[in-house]
Amino acid sequence: MDRSRRTPGLSSLTTSRISSSQYASHGASLRNQNAESLSNQLAVFQSLLHNFATVHAKDIRANPTFRAEFARMCSAIGVDFLASSNHREKGKDGDGGSIWAQILGSSVNDFYFNLGVLIVEECRATRSENGGLISVPEIRQRIQRGRGVGGGMEVSDDDVTRAVESLSPLGSCFSIMRLGHRSLIRSVPKELNTDQSTVLEAIQVLGYVTVSMLQLNLTWERPRAYAVIEDLMADSLVWVDTQAGENEYWSPAFISGAGTGNG
Repeated sequence: MDRSRRTPGLSSLTTSRISSSQYASHGASLRNQNAESLSNQLAVFQSLLHNFATVHAKDIRANPTFRAEFARMCSAIGVDFLASSNHREKGKDGDGGSIWAQILGSSVNDFYFNLGVLIVEECRATRSENGGLISVPEIRQRIQRGRGVGGGMEVSDDDVTRAVESLSPLGSCFSIMRLGHRSLIRSVPKELNTDQSTVLEAIQVLGYVTVSMLQLNLTWERPRAYAVIEDLMADSLVWVDTQAGENEYWSPAFISGAGTGNG
């Protein structure tokens, strides 16, 4: 028998197991080191953000553009200062308030709360006109023109979007939906189906659609196009213009946006 060709024995198997265990241990050690390093970096970023917020608190409260940029900085490292400001804890001295509420003051939290109230009021006031679908720029301009209590606020589209999103934990039916390049606020609980969303998105091109346009561009049968249009009209999401050769169906949100110079 050729003794130069020996099969692996128990010793080689033991060595292999030891090597595998060492590799696994080393891998776990590297993962822990990386996790610790990332945690330290995040802590440094949050500390710098804390210092930045302390120095520029007044600008964050007063300047919409500055406030939007600050919010984006927070989001980049996973900090939601608005949600944090809503979280109340009792300290040893009995005072409530999160770290962000202490830095920025309750006025920032109150700002978004008041803005949310104004958005709800404007959406309800215009629901009979637009079926509960209104563009973010139009809401912003209505609030900036504001005639009621709290009106005349200096706000940005970003502020409006954040205020609407902050309403969701309350179980509100208000939400932001996007049709094409436009952001709209939906203030009715009814969900749009795929066909309805497609028609509303098509309206963003010219401001209106006709049944024949839907047939030609979407290859829909005429009954399908009619059914979708009728559903949208029933909810006041589109208006009909009968003065053209063929009925044209317009979106109130598009008409309002075009009238105020927002596409």
